[in-house]
Amino acid sequence: MDIIGEDKAGCFLNRSVKFFYTESGKNISEEWRKRDYVVVTLGVTVCFIVIFSNLLVILAILKNRRFHFPIYYLLCNLALSDLFSGVSYLHLMFHTGPWTINLNKSQWFVRQGLIDTSLTASVLNLLAVAVERHQTIFSMQVHSEMSSRRVLIIIVAIWLVAIFMGLVPTMGWHCLCDLPNCSTMAPMYKRSYLVFWAVLNLLTFSIMLAVYTRIFLYVRHKSKQMSQHTSQKRYKETVVNLMKTVSLILGCFVLCWTPGLVLLLLDGLHCDSCGVLTYEKYCLILAECNSFINPIIYSFRDADMRRTFRELLCCRWRRRANRSDASRVQFSTMEHEKHKSSGVEEERANGPLVSSDGDRLEPSRSWS
Repeated sequence: MDIIGEDKAGCFLNRSVKFFYTESGKNISEEWRKRDYVVVTLGVTVCFIVIFSNLLVILAILKNRRFHFPIYYLLCNLALSDLFSGVSYLHLMFHTGPWTINLNKSQWFVRQGLIDTSLTASVLNLLAVAVERHQTIFSMQVHSEMSSRRVLIIIVAIWLVAIFMGLVPTMGWHCLCDLPNCSTMAPMYKRSYLVFWAVLNLLTFSIMLAVYTRIFLYVRHKSKQMSQHTSQKRYKETVVNLMKTVSLILGCFVLCWTPGLVLLLLDGLHCDSCGVLTYEKYCLILAECNSFINPIIYSFRDADMRRTFRELLCCRWRRRANRSDASRVQFSTMEHEKHKSSGVEEERANGPLVSSDGDRLEPSRSWS
């Protein structure tokens, strides 16, 4: 809890989180209700699914050498941002509902900052994928010739920008000294920040949709010009399949996040009649579900990814089977050596074994 003390003129730096929630009209129940238990239980379950599925994607891309190309490195980073989203939402689940009252302002800003960072990282990754696809396809290639060093620089830059965007409200773009302009959905954020945040992301969505539309028109045009030559046909199929995969990822992301961003925009524009708190939970659940949709898309769209998933999931059982086979072989070898040595001793004692026609018989070489 914050310590209640003397405030500066026009500022409420010493007030508790509950004070800002009450002032914004977003009241928090101090007792746990059935709905709170259901929300937290479902939320935690979804978070663990998100973390496990995206960890599987990351391991699959790192394990399979067929995925060691710039586009898959960016998709791996997208999976990492989705995994980070799962961790952020898991943190949120244990700091929501009646627990919110016990947070101090720093903890509340950390909770919100983690979600902002994960969203920014996902958006920037999708933008990087769109640019990479545009550059690659317009140069008639399946994979970009970008160096690993350049891809690493892009990934590091994405996370630096994402972390910075998550820290912006903490660095001053809040309403602790401007109470009338506090948001309803995020009671310590300024409404102007919500407008900036929503417009920036919706604008980025529009740019990505425009880029993919241009790519599809170009691919469609080139497909009509391509002959039935095997190499050209294979190239076209590979490009189209990869484009469908990344487009599905982008489409699902836009569908899952747009309602929440529109709601933030309406809240930022002070739309009191829009009932933003009524739809807030549903939009949050929809946004959270997006983080485990991508592994499902990979599974249905990419046979190599499916096979790598199976190898990773069956690895433990395969190791046990290999150990069992190894112990069997060792046992059989010992038995073989035992029979072999006994045969040699018998030959030394009784002379070499011979058949009815006088040929020498070798000791048996079959496994026991």
